[in-house]
Amino acid sequence: MATVLQKKIALLGAPGVGKTSLVRRFVESLFDEKYLTTLGVKVDKKQVVVGEQDVLLMLWDVAGAEEHFAVPTSYIRGAAGYLLVVDGTRPDTLERGLDIVEQVEGEIGRLPFVLVLNKIDLVEDWRLREEDLRAVHVRGCPILRASAKTGAGVEEAFLRLAELVIAPPPSA
Repeated sequence: MATVLQKKIALLGAPGVGKTSLVRRFVESLFDEKYLTTLGVKVDKKQVVVGEQDVLLMLWDVAGAEEHFAVPTSYIRGAAGYLLVVDGTRPDTLERGLDIVEQVEGEIGRLPFVLVLNKIDLVEDWRLREEDLRAVHVRGCPILRASAKTGAGVEEAFLRLAELVIAPPPSA
């Protein structure tokens, strides 16, 4: 019987960017229009296959990092990587997301992460521009577009992160 690797994955981002909705879509294939604030952290799990390796993803859906509230380091410690979720209709969530990256790197160190530009289904309301993403491109992390509502790009985002935490790229 093949060994199942277990990897802790954190979902980080500003409040209301869709972290909980992305997890729910990925784990249960469901979407709910109602906005429910995550208090503290909610843990879900889903097993995926990366290459020929079975991987159990322990998904830590961390409460949104408010303007004057940092993500508790205890929620991130031990994570193999994280999805940084940004709402494409709210450019300020990218700025807040980059602050979170700085916090994580300052307190924990560098971890593999994937930037998920959520809410691509809201084409008319989209406000993020390609030039807004320059600071992220410099970091070399994958940038994926997704919609928790339609499911587009959701599976790919989680699987891409799973690939990174199984075989992280060599340090620059």
